[in-house]
Amino acid sequence: MSEKKTRMPADERRELILDAATAVFGDAGYYGATTDAVARAAGVSQPYVVRMFGTKEQLFLDVLGRGLERIFAAFREAIAGDPQVPLERRLGLAYFELTADRGILLCLMHAFALGADPVIGPAARCGFLDVYRLLRDEAGMTPEQANGFLAGGMLANVVLGVRMFDDFETDPDVRELMTSVFPEKLDLVRASHPPVRTGAPPRA
Repeated sequence: MSEKKTRMPADERRELILDAATAVFGDAGYYGATTDAVARAAGVSQPYVVRMFGTKEQLFLDVLGRGLERIFAAFREAIAGDPQVPLERRLGLAYFELTADRGILLCLMHAFALGADPVIGPAARCGFLDVYRLLRDEAGMTPEQANGFLAGGMLANVVLGVRMFDDFETDPDVRELMTSVFPEKLDLVRASHPPVRTGAPPRA
């Protein structure tokens, strides 16, 4: 007697598709990605992706929203963390643990670059402002402190997005820059963003 195949619940399949979409959008960008590519990465049919999310635009918005929700959750956990550790350090460590998933990092950057898009632009602006409000209202930062933290975070996004660590061992200026950007968490961030091997495609 054959074993009955267990059907994955819809909410789990939705998370599976969002994981795949985060990787695909991160790697190819919004315009380069397709629902077919997301479906292949998730191991489902393209019509199923469309049936669940409607459009590629809505799928990207859901990926963006989920990424922001993870940032909010990580920041709130850090705010409630060990008061003996400086708050900005707790927040920074929480963020860079999330960026070990390059898909989240790159999808955020793609969203921020789509400011002129009539749908994605407002969502990206709203998400960024919500992060600022969380830092100001829940973390208790002054506007100047929040601005400084966000500025440092955007610099970190750029150097991670362009895979600056790929040249860490060969370029002393890269080592100088990355040591300056990540003074307390250099080893942690390097471990979560290993260099791409020559000839190998970048990991999403």
